[in-house]
Amino acid sequence: MILAGDIGGTNARLAYFQPQNGNLQLITERVFPSREYGELGEIVSKFLQDSDTRPEVACFGIAGPVHHGRVETSNLPWVVEQSRLAKQIQLPATLLINDLEASAWGIAALSPQDLIPLNRAEPSVGNQAVIAPGTGLGEAGLCWNGSQHEIFACEGGHADFAPQGDLQVELLRFLASRYGHVSCERVVSGPGLVSVYEFLRGTDRADEPAGFAGQLAQGDAAAAISHAALNGTNRLAERALDLWISVYGAEAGNLALKAMATGGIFLGGGISPKILPKLTGPLFMRAFLEKGRLRALLESIPVKVITNDKAGLLGAARCAATKSSNGRAGVS
Repeated sequence: MILAGDIGGTNARLAYFQPQNGNLQLITERVFPSREYGELGEIVSKFLQDSDTRPEVACFGIAGPVHHGRVETSNLPWVVEQSRLAKQIQLPATLLINDLEASAWGIAALSPQDLIPLNRAEPSVGNQAVIAPGTGLGEAGLCWNGSQHEIFACEGGHADFAPQGDLQVELLRFLASRYGHVSCERVVSGPGLVSVYEFLRGTDRADEPAGFAGQLAQGDAAAAISHAALNGTNRLAERALDLWISVYGAEAGNLALKAMATGGIFLGGGISPKILPKLTGPLFMRAFLEKGRLRALLESIPVKVITNDKAGLLGAARCAATKSSNGRAGVS
């Protein structure tokens, strides 16, 4: 039995998987609100206490840079240490990896039904990459070594935001006055969408519907903005989401070039599947392709949206199975 975790700034998903006939079978899953707990160990301990099953190995994908088995989470006030967590849950075979590394591990476990293509590029063997906006912006790579993909984590979401055009330059200045350093995550994330909306509202580029500011203050502001943009009830929200998608597409193109991801770019995270009507429109791919002399290379790279919200869990389970002595026998 494998215990897998996909730990984000909003939700912590835990699940049991069991290898069956070379695949991973989901046995049970629970979702915990991350911010209601002081540390990951509390969540895992609660999951184990409520279960009659004890796992043989565990792997947790967590948002933040994992270094020597330790991570200071980017969007939670947590410090997680692999050795301490292993003692808490009394399981020596415990792995801690970056959450986008887990998503990258999960790609091989996805079916064609889990992926929505945004272009018509033919799949080819080669490097791949994953980009996933959510509470933050995660990125990871899959390096093709000639026989299989070697998966690596990175913190590309914290690289500098590179504005394109006058409006995005104005946005950069707005964000710089607020944060100092402006990473791409300051735009391409849930909180980033709220910042983009506030920027446009402050420049009077469209009217805000009466009462909408109150909605933003009371609940999930990013979800409210994206919902209003998709249903056409708020022109300001539409403009904010359009601008956000253009920056998202440009950053995905940047990642494709840096990773030489001729095998494909995969869009993950919780936001991408929810805004499919916008992603399948022209804005994302237009920004993705606008790389000057390298446009032809970008046109050859498949771009797909991951619609399976268990990709990170599947990936953590695959990582655990592959790196454990028992798992080497046959989970592909």
